[in-house]
Amino acid sequence: MTDLELQQLRREKWRLDGKPIRTIEQARAFLEEVGFCLMYPKRPALLVPTFIGAFVGSEDRLPGWQHAFKDPRAAEATELMVRLLRERTAFEANLFDENNGFLVPASVFPYFYALIGERNPKQAPKAGSRSPYSVLACDAFELIRRDGPISKQKMQEVLGGSVSFPALDGALGELWSKLRITRVDYKASEGSVWDVLYRWAPDAVKEGVGLSVQEALTALLSKYIDCVIAIEQADLEIFFGNFIARSKVKDAVNALLAARELSFVHVNGQSMLQITPEKVVVTPVAVTPRISRR
Repeated sequence: MTDLELQQLRREKWRLDGKPIRTIEQARAFLEEVGFCLMYPKRPALLVPTFIGAFVGSEDRLPGWQHAFKDPRAAEATELMVRLLRERTAFEANLFDENNGFLVPASVFPYFYALIGERNPKQAPKAGSRSPYSVLACDAFELIRRDGPISKQKMQEVLGGSVSFPALDGALGELWSKLRITRVDYKASEGSVWDVLYRWAPDAVKEGVGLSVQEALTALLSKYIDCVIAIEQADLEIFFGNFIARSKVKDAVNALLAARELSFVHVNGQSMLQITPEKVVVTPVAVTPRISRR
């Protein structure tokens, strides 16, 4: 495989080849095909498809989240994405940047929950010197649990005027990064609407709690490699190193190689991991001997 062939295969899979998604059915199919994607391109670039790229059908002049507010294409893509959230066919996670949603289809989400989510999701977070949660995050969780789904604007009103929107954003980010809460809707008049994840998606959370880290990680590695077609192991470890120890990624890759579910392919002299191609079984064709007529 050449590098040009690899890039073309990715463009086709990521819908950057002039075939944009426009309908809710196409959006669902795209997410299922790639497994997960960012809403907008990330800087520096991250090897993962984007929802805005698939919506536009190209990777040229795509807005980042910082400039999305002035791009009409971003508004249309966001409307389509929010429809996926409302119908629970996709979930949004805060794994890379709270301003740039990471979208995961419902079929794949339990595996991410197994890596990142709480094993006892109904237990309220507690603040403390060793806790990843601030006092405000704990207060926000209790409010969402009690009154949710609830918008950020209403949360600020209930928590008190002394709580600023930036402070509340930080608290919600703490909860979101651990998959304690999830964004479930967006209203122009009130902004994002939040709910506790275990109530919004009880089946997905239950399935995620029942999965081991090892089985979840191997499933996600396979899905990601299928999405990018081929990737160097170092780049694979960098991607998953954002939310799990790289040593565990190495162990999972070795297990998949041992099971022959992964194999190596050479791309312009570089050794890359790929999903092991299925063997083509050739059925021998019986040849009927010709009878000589004399």
